Amino acid sequence: MMRRAMRPSRNFPTLSRPVWLGLAVCAAIATGLGTFVVAQDSQKAQMAAYAKGPLVPLPPQPKGVPFPTDAWPRGEAPEAAARVIKTQFDQAFGNSKSPMGETRAVIIIQGGRIVAERYGTGFDEKSKLVSWSMAKSVTSSLVGIAMLDGKLKLDQPLNDPLWDDGDPRRDITIRQALHMSDGLRWREDGYADPVSNDAAKMLFGPGRENIVAYVTDRPTEFKPGEKWRYSSGTTNLISAAVARAVSPRNLKDPTGAEGYRNFMYDRLFRPIGMNNVAAEFDLAGNFYASSLMHATAQDWARFGLLHLRDGVWDGKRILPEGYVDFLRTPTTAEGAPGYGAHWWLSLPNKQGTLKNGPYDSFEAHGFQGQWIGVIPSKDLVIVRLGLMADESGWDTLDAWLQPIVDAFPTVTQP
Repeated sequence: MMRRAMRPSRNFPTLSRPVWLGLAVCAAIATGLGTFVVAQDSQKAQMAAYAKGPLVPLPPQPKGVPFPTDAWPRGEAPEAAARVIKTQFDQAFGNSKSPMGETRAVIIIQGGRIVAERYGTGFDEKSKLVSWSMAKSVTSSLVGIAMLDGKLKLDQPLNDPLWDDGDPRRDITIRQALHMSDGLRWREDGYADPVSNDAAKMLFGPGRENIVAYVTDRPTEFKPGEKWRYSSGTTNLISAAVARAVSPRNLKDPTGAEGYRNFMYDRLFRPIGMNNVAAEFDLAGNFYASSLMHATAQDWARFGLLHLRDGVWDGKRILPEGYVDFLRTPTTAEGAPGYGAHWWLSLPNKQGTLKNGPYDSFEAHGFQGQWIGVIPSKDLVIVRLGLMADESGWDTLDAWLQPIVDAFPTVTQP
């Protein structure tokens, strides 16, 4: 974690049932959550320039290649890429003592087809593997679907019912929350003092039975939209806003959880063939939006492909037009390390995964090395799932991924 001290952790682990606070302390220590400090003026100017720059177009599904609503179509990687993939796969699956840790599944999608896939011992295409913070990116998709239905707007306030009229926190918008610039006081750095880690307390300690109520008790520290701060709590507030919009509580569904779960499955998961997904909820009916879903590697690849295809699946628009571009546009909030709207971005001189590019990659990251990379310039989606021992393994994962990405040619857009 020492070299990664400036890079916020991709997630803090969560459980679906209450556990001892002592476990929270141990988990926080294992996570190694950090903060990000940069030269603010130059960084903000640089991010503003990226935000105004043109995005690499999102490629359409190639003609004749079906969307994998049912089975995934198969193909072959280019010969040179296939050689690199074999070398990298042998390295990842044959060396669990590497800092990258145990690799449980890798899938590579190019041109809408699976061109490489391998699983670790004890895992296969039916194994549901945990998201950790990749669930944050799923939450951003749920926001988009609610927007498509006209039930949410990016610049409307979160309007949590626990905040009274006149409370400055009521001014926090969904856009600011998606950018992690809501301004709420939040600490998610476990090495220094894990007992005071807000993520630990929310998920394992006093907030475990109602994660949203715990977050709404956080005071304001910065003006909304001003500074970036990674917060699992913020994601759970966003999710609560979506739930209120799409699943009003009633006598048959007093927490709204059933309606919200149905919304996820009916509007996102099933339409794109993610049929092996489990979304976890707390005892109060709140979705663990920050941290806890399970899905097969092939289903995680479907989620990546949806975003590579601009939110359109087999001719049907799942996400609003232009929404994926919003997700992959850098926030200019002070201190942002290369971050869009609940998606990480690989940018020059930033803390994204692909240090040598291509710099159009946008990524869902999760604790212990969960990773979905969407790379429009190469019509590529890569999923890596596993069990990383500590945060230092991210450097090894980054170095492992780079040759694979580099081996694929840039595609020509039609």
